[in-house]
Amino acid sequence: MRERGDVLLVACYELGHQPLAVAWPAAFLERHGYAPEVMDVSVEPFDADKAARARVAAISVPMHTALRLGVDVAERIRSLNRSCHVCFYGLYATLNADWLLATCADSVLGGEVEPQLVELVETLERGESARRTAPAHLAKLAFPVPNRGRLPSLKQYAHLERDGRLELTGYVQGSRGCKHRCRHCPIPPVYDGRFFVVPRDVVLADVRQLVAGGARHITFGDPDFLNGPGHAVALARGLHAEFPDVTFDVTTKIEHLLRHRRLLPELAELGCAFIVSAVESLSDTVLGHLDKGHVRADVVEALALVRAAGLVLRPTWVAFTPWTTLEDYRDVLGFVEGEGLIDHVDPVQYSIRLLVPPGSLLLETPALRPYLGELVRDAFYHPWTHPDPRMDRLHAEVSAAVARAAENGQDPALTFAAIVGLADAAAGRVSARPAPAPLADRRRAPRLTEPWFC
Repeated sequence: MRERGDVLLVACYELGHQPLAVAWPAAFLERHGYAPEVMDVSVEPFDADKAARARVAAISVPMHTALRLGVDVAERIRSLNRSCHVCFYGLYATLNADWLLATCADSVLGGEVEPQLVELVETLERGESARRTAPAHLAKLAFPVPNRGRLPSLKQYAHLERDGRLELTGYVQGSRGCKHRCRHCPIPPVYDGRFFVVPRDVVLADVRQLVAGGARHITFGDPDFLNGPGHAVALARGLHAEFPDVTFDVTTKIEHLLRHRRLLPELAELGCAFIVSAVESLSDTVLGHLDKGHVRADVVEALALVRAAGLVLRPTWVAFTPWTTLEDYRDVLGFVEGEGLIDHVDPVQYSIRLLVPPGSLLLETPALRPYLGELVRDAFYHPWTHPDPRMDRLHAEVSAAVARAAENGQDPALTFAAIVGLADAAAGRVSARPAPAPLADRRRAPRLTEPWFC
């Protein structure tokens, strides 16, 4: 199984980024003498020839959308190549292992999967039967530099939009897993509070190949960049020392912005264009149910600290949960407008509904049970119903408005105004709002051009 095409690595969707979840397995396999083919069906057509040649097809499903696409890919591979061993790996593979193994997968891998994947390929090459599943592999790896050579070019992925320009963007990770246990996140059920650092020289070597490919901005895709603050700052320093004109963005928790506030001015000096933080809600009740580790007052303080450091905060939201009241929802909109954050939040954020996949830590909390439905196995989630029917109607209306706006390329400020109008109408109030300034007259915060997720 050493010939090119015997192993096929398939990416389905990785937030609009060139898929590191394929580039790293490719490097691990090549280190063991294999020559895998790769395919990213989010940006290129399904390649029937590659599927027909493969003896092993490993499908990366790090998120819910990727899993739904991945099942379709598996079915297409099966229709072309009945003898191919189909493996799923990634967070949502682990959470949905039982259904996948019963329907379309020969094996499922989780955690730090690369050694398991190499072992799987070697086992099949020897003509032996492979294990269908195993506990998530949680151990520090000897990382090679990701192999991006056969992936589509950066031009086909998300760009940085800044000052009216679009810039090629690369995606790296300085750590994997997370030491936190937010109940709505898919990482804790798999990693159980553990995270693993990628050596600095490996990350910077990956940055070099991305810059050589045209990247002028780097996204640090760590689940939380400041899980290991010393390592994180060393990476930012290394990037800036070698490429002072290349900017970057990071994702980190509100509590880390408060705890590591002394680092914020340096991150700004090193070229941080913006910080993403999963604020999720301004309701202390909702935040408590999600076990986010912060309260509303912390959000206000963190925003002030980020601004004082000369940085941009891009909050994300879980706008609809069973515990979010209509006034909570309207409060978020008021906060965004009052703090001048309309252009810092992609409108899709106002439509995000709490996703409860199998294995979610939320299933352990009694607070969710009154609203929870039975698992929809082939859709990979538990539905839930809001106790206030107005909220479920509002979610449908906002989702439709956001989808139309995205399709039409609408100014985000106009979309925001429409969402406020829908929320006011749900509350029985009449909106009277001035028209927003034209997009050309506003200085928008830097953003990536791929806002959809989950």
